[in-house]
Amino acid sequence: MLLLHFPLLLLLLPLSSRTQKLPTRDEELFQMQIRDKAFFHDSSVIPDGAEISSYLFRDTPKRYFFVVEEDNTPLAVTVTPCDAPLEWKLSVQELPEETSGEGSGEPEPLEQQKQQITNEEGTELFSYKGNDVEYFVSSSSPSGLYQLDLLSTEKDTHFKVYATTTPESDQPYPELPYDPRIDVTSLGRTTVTLAWKPSPTASLLKQPIQYCIVINKEHNFKSLCAVEAKLSSDDAFMMAPKPGLDFSPFDFAHFGFPSDNNSGKERGFLKSSKFGRQTPSKPRVDLHKICIGNKNIFTVSDLKPDTQYYFDMFAVNTNTNMSTAYVGTFARTKEEAKQKTVELKDGKVTDVFIKRKGAKFLRFAPVSSHQKVTFSIHSCLDAIQIQVRRDGKLLLSQSVEGVRQFQLRGKAKAKYLIRLKGSKKGASMLKILATTRPNKQSFPSLPEDTRIKAFDKLRTCSSVTVAWLGTQERNKFCIYKREVDENYNEEQKKREQNQCLGPDTRKKSEKVLCKYFHSQNIQKAVTTETIRGLQPGKSYLLDVYVIGHGGHSVKYQSKLVKTRKFC
Repeated sequence: MLLLHFPLLLLLLPLSSRTQKLPTRDEELFQMQIRDKAFFHDSSVIPDGAEISSYLFRDTPKRYFFVVEEDNTPLAVTVTPCDAPLEWKLSVQELPEETSGEGSGEPEPLEQQKQQITNEEGTELFSYKGNDVEYFVSSSSPSGLYQLDLLSTEKDTHFKVYATTTPESDQPYPELPYDPRIDVTSLGRTTVTLAWKPSPTASLLKQPIQYCIVINKEHNFKSLCAVEAKLSSDDAFMMAPKPGLDFSPFDFAHFGFPSDNNSGKERGFLKSSKFGRQTPSKPRVDLHKICIGNKNIFTVSDLKPDTQYYFDMFAVNTNTNMSTAYVGTFARTKEEAKQKTVELKDGKVTDVFIKRKGAKFLRFAPVSSHQKVTFSIHSCLDAIQIQVRRDGKLLLSQSVEGVRQFQLRGKAKAKYLIRLKGSKKGASMLKILATTRPNKQSFPSLPEDTRIKAFDKLRTCSSVTVAWLGTQERNKFCIYKREVDENYNEEQKKREQNQCLGPDTRKKSEKVLCKYFHSQNIQKAVTTETIRGLQPGKSYLLDVYVIGHGGHSVKYQSKLVKTRKFC
């Protein structure tokens, strides 16, 4: 197939008809044509064996030409719509006679030849309407002037065309396997594993093939250029050229193609052109393209639970940058594991464990009418977040460290939903009590400051004196001691700060004493204690537990002390 600039075509037709040669492409000429962009500046001529990209304005038809010189020539034409359906038709006309009717041997005037070609309708060989990648293939085509007519009735769009007279040897598009489907082999809440059979172009012909996966939430794509169009900031992946301005089909930069091989990068890979009509940019769509080399299994991660995704696979020949689409598939990720809601019983303490950054839901439904409801929370480790909703209405949102109590106004037949969110630092443990009886107190009241103070001047070789704050409520206090190594540090002490562990977890030998105390004057609610019988120069960890009327205990902050070595 010899493809020429149209005016040159008409001038050279008489010469070409005298030439008797095999219907094969002149590779030297073909390579020269590719290098010489000016030769094909008129994009109405299709080169042999190269894919061109072009643009259609809505309801404005476009026509392309090429010549097949010899009868019985193989021919393949591929049209790829990108972001809109196309109507296209392929037809052929006989080449004009080289001589006049009188047999003078003189060629007919140019205008007469041009009229002879363009005035004839030609024979329609194939037509198609839709957005599929469609082919016309013939093992034996007649000689003649072929014309390809294209039309977009939906919107301005771009497309690709490939034509060749050597389809058997060219094979620029990767071949699909006998089963071109994508299989979903594994499905999780945030992951989907895909597998597919390799392209014979890679496995048998050993051509460089890479696979590109496209993930989105809307629909499957039938071509990679449709993906490229969607990824761009405009409706079309290139800016529309101005009417009347033609681009060389080989100047791929005008059509958004990068000149180098950018495989393996997940990005919007098309840059807008300086040319053409400027249209407002649109928000980037939720569409991702990942090129993964020649692997034929891949796990897509970071997906959302209970969401339907569409998956497309494209085999790309890295030598030609031309691609073939596998049969796409779709899958819905699994739902998040439903949170079990713990039922709280009136006046009963419930232990709750929350994973790092996790959350737990609790429900409290009082059986009797009530004026007030009290929530008491004891956070054993770091601070936690609590939210309380009554019949869907948010009543409370607080951070809780240590022991806190919240009293809310009640409502007949009300139901309370409690959401507890754990710490970012690590797992959280807590105790919670909900009650409609205001005098029901399971947790002891605590002062604002739960530190233990040691008096350095009263420190001896065998004793230390400490003090701590109490409250106006009479409670039982127990103090415990434990000898620790000299290199025991604050980090180790921090790991042992579980305030929910009570005296029942301690050895009897570690107990120093228990006593009751309180003061109506909060300023005087202070008690001191001297711990005797210690060893000189040794370190001890001291703990004070306050035990409430319901038997639940809360531990003050541990205190590290050391006796004098010499006295």
